[in-house]
Amino acid sequence: STTGARYGAKIDSTAERQQPYAWALGDGSTIPGLEQAVAGGGGVPPMLPGGVRRAIIPSSLAYEGLARPLPGLQYQECGGGFGPIPPREVRPGDMGEGAFQRFKNIYCNANRPYQPDLVMDIKLYGKR
Repeated sequence: STTGARYGAKIDSTAERQQPYAWALGDGSTIPGLEQAVAGGGGVPPMLPGGVRRAIIPSSLAYEGLARPLPGLQYQECGGGFGPIPPREVRPGDMGEGAFQRFKNIYCNANRPYQPDLVMDIKLYGKR
């Protein structure tokens, strides 16, 4: 999947990293909006293996909970919680933790007045 903030730049791409994001559907380890985009629901048909979809996920079904402030801190700890979350790694051309830092600044910032929608390009591998 490719992840980005709506009206913003790309944050992360598992395709470019050649590391597909994998989880068991319904196991609770991923954001509810991604589960809905793949399994269907709310008027959205389920994806079929090999299918490709662009999902615009509202913050309430994405990372809204990560922006709740911890006492005395500006940022929430972004390392855990629901996936997909970009890895903490330094890539060539990045200053610092690149994709993770961009993700943290957008979705884990308690001082941000709103949480933007999440845009994901999804390709479904595997069996249904």
